[in-house]
Amino acid sequence: IPAAEPPAVASFDPQLVQRGAALAAVGNCNVCHTKEGGEVFAGGLPLKTPFGTIYSTNITPDPETGIGRWSEAAFNRSMRSGVDREGRHLYPAFPFDHFTKVTDKDNQALYAYLMTRKPVEAKAPANELPFPLNIRMMVAGWKLLFFREGEYQTDTAQSDEWNRGHYLADGLGHCGACHTPRNMLGAEKKDELFAGAEQEGWTAYALNAASPAPVPWSVDAMTHYLANGWEEHHGVARGPMAPVTANMKAVPEDDARAIATYVTSVMGQPTAERQARADQVREQATRHPPGIQVQAAGGQTVPGEVGSEDRGAKIYAAACSSCHDAGRPVPYGGLPLALSTATYGPTPLNPINVILYGLPAPEGERGPIMPGFAGVLDDAETADLLAYIRATFSDKPAWDNIQDLVQQVRAGEKHTDLQSLSSSGGSAPANPTKRETSW
Repeated sequence: IPAAEPPAVASFDPQLVQRGAALAAVGNCNVCHTKEGGEVFAGGLPLKTPFGTIYSTNITPDPETGIGRWSEAAFNRSMRSGVDREGRHLYPAFPFDHFTKVTDKDNQALYAYLMTRKPVEAKAPANELPFPLNIRMMVAGWKLLFFREGEYQTDTAQSDEWNRGHYLADGLGHCGACHTPRNMLGAEKKDELFAGAEQEGWTAYALNAASPAPVPWSVDAMTHYLANGWEEHHGVARGPMAPVTANMKAVPEDDARAIATYVTSVMGQPTAERQARADQVREQATRHPPGIQVQAAGGQTVPGEVGSEDRGAKIYAAACSSCHDAGRPVPYGGLPLALSTATYGPTPLNPINVILYGLPAPEGERGPIMPGFAGVLDDAETADLLAYIRATFSDKPAWDNIQDLVQQVRAGEKHTDLQSLSSSGGSAPANPTKRETSW
């Protein structure tokens, strides 16, 4: 598509720009298109994949290194078909398999928003992909196998709210990109929607009937979590989910509720047995006096300081109990671990990340925080602590090879993306809200 002259900022309707800001927040555009310490949307973030490293592109309106000379038609084609202005296939690290569902009207708003950002001259580094994956025509074959182009089609059997949530979650929100496992060629396994996967050194938990959350998600609970980044029976967002919920603060709460309506419908109604277990967990999540006495993994009550052969219990009493049993509610207090999805998860990857590196403090605002213990707990002690937590606060079988996984995380063999609840990718601020526009 021929290059066009960059449109004047004043040519865009401010309300259209504002709507585009909210849509960009749903899509987390700033998270992938901003490198650490870089200008927002200027690209350059390395996206590590099993096939090599792809660097995100500059989507500011800079005419030379960004999309300043992209017409609206060129932008629409990139979203709908995964092809850039010059006709090159885009790698599916850019989730065009989800963005193809976005309506022309919403693409128009996104275009208006991006074209009114600050132009930044910044060229992304060359992708680091082996032959023949460095040949973009290979993507054409991938598309033939796994890509189905087309705008979202309303399900007339469902409510307007459900359809809005499905459209946002499966389209711009691309929730399945993290929460759905992928095949050997990197495509989502559509028959395993929301079955969970590993992303950026974290477990993206299952959001279907296999959800490990000890308390089943309700529409109200998930709406609150998406809009605020925490929920009283599920804890706080962490890892790659933290900037997602940070960006959702710029999204109308009706849209957060719509997404929650759709996602909880995929989870389905909990069985009577599971609901009874959840009620029991909630009831028993009362705290004992912090740091005084805790239950050993074998069920024996032991002092927190002396007399126990259970090292995990001692570490828990010394390092964890003062927050997680203190009775202070989230987000500023520690969640009772019997309510934590991480305690029940399929692997200990997420709690390893949090125990070793903590939860970074939000910059310039109040928010949840947890110190990291990588400097005071060795691999064996961390494994003992995790084994104790699993045995004491869940009804799940013990995790296997905990210490090996701790070693891998500490050695950097698993890339761990640590972000605070207010973070949105590196040092980039969240998309502007109605109170702080920059167009």
